[in-house]
Amino acid sequence: MSPVNLLQLVCLAALWGASFLFIRLGVAEFGVAPLMALRVGIGAVFLVAMLLGRRQFSSSLAIMRKRALPLLIVGILNSAAPFCLFAYAELTLSAGATSVINATTPLWGALVAYLWLKDRLTTLRTIGTTIGFAGVLLLVWNQIEGSPGSAGSGAAGVLAAAAALAASALYGVAGNFAKKYLMDVDAMTNAAGSMIGATLVLAPIAFVTWPAAPVSAPAWAAVLALGVGCTGIAYFIYYHLVAVVGPARAMTVTFVIPLFGILWGALFLHERVSLVMLEGCAVVLAGTALATGAIKRLPFSGRRKLVG
Repeated sequence: MSPVNLLQLVCLAALWGASFLFIRLGVAEFGVAPLMALRVGIGAVFLVAMLLGRRQFSSSLAIMRKRALPLLIVGILNSAAPFCLFAYAELTLSAGATSVINATTPLWGALVAYLWLKDRLTTLRTIGTTIGFAGVLLLVWNQIEGSPGSAGSGAAGVLAAAAALAASALYGVAGNFAKKYLMDVDAMTNAAGSMIGATLVLAPIAFVTWPAAPVSAPAWAAVLALGVGCTGIAYFIYYHLVAVVGPARAMTVTFVIPLFGILWGALFLHERVSLVMLEGCAVVLAGTALATGAIKRLPFSGRRKLVG
C-alpha cells in the first residue's frame, strides 16, 4: 500500500469514526430509518453532483442501468442494512463502543474472501489481523468495564452489540461482493449507484416512521455531516481503495476507525478515555500496519544467527 493510499485510509477512518458521533447525536430525534434514509439520500445527491461536475453522468447512468441489480445489492449490504443496525445499536451503546465493534469487519471480510473467493491469507496478514483483533477485544472490554449501562449491560446491551456485529459482517460480505461483480465499475459510479439503491430501499420505511415531533437544528446538522462527509466523500474514498488495493486491505480501515470514534466521542460527547483505551489503540495500529502491508516483515524475521 502506497503512502497516498495510507493517507486516504486515515482520512476515511476519521470520517467514518465521526459517523458514530453524528449517529449518536441524531438517532434519538429522527429514529433509525429516517436518519439513515436522509444519510444515504444526501450522500447520493452529493455523489451524483460530483458525477455531473466531472461530465461523466451520461456514461455513469448507462452503467447504473446495466448493473442496477448488483448496485442495489451492494447498496443494501453496505449501506441501508448496516447503517440501520448501527443506528439501532447506538440507541444503547456509546459512539466509542460501537466504533470498536465495527472493527471486526476485516475479520468477516477475510473469512468471506477465503470461503467464497478462495482469497489466500499470507502469514503476515494473518498475524496483523490477529493483533488488530486483540486490540479490538481490549477496547471492547474497557468499554464494558468502564461504561456500566452503556455497553453489554442487560438484554438491550446484548441486542445492541449483536446488531453492531451483524452490521460489521454485512460490510465484509459487501466488500467481497463488490470485488466479484463490480470491479469493472469505476469508484464514483459504484458509490453513487449503491447510494441511490440504498435510498430507494429506505425511503418508504422512513416515510412511515418519520418523527412526529419537530427535529432540532443540531440533529439536522448531524444529518448533513453524515450525508456529505461520512457518506458521499467517505464512500468515494472507500470504493477507490477497494479498486486499488483490494477489499481485504480496504476493510482494514475499520481497525483505525475506533481510534477516531473514541477521540470524537471524548471531545464532543465527553466519553471517558482511559489508559487501557490508549493501549488498545496502539495494538490496533500495529495490527493495521501489518494487515495492510505498511510493514512488510516483522523486525525479528530474516536475521542470520551469529555464531561465535
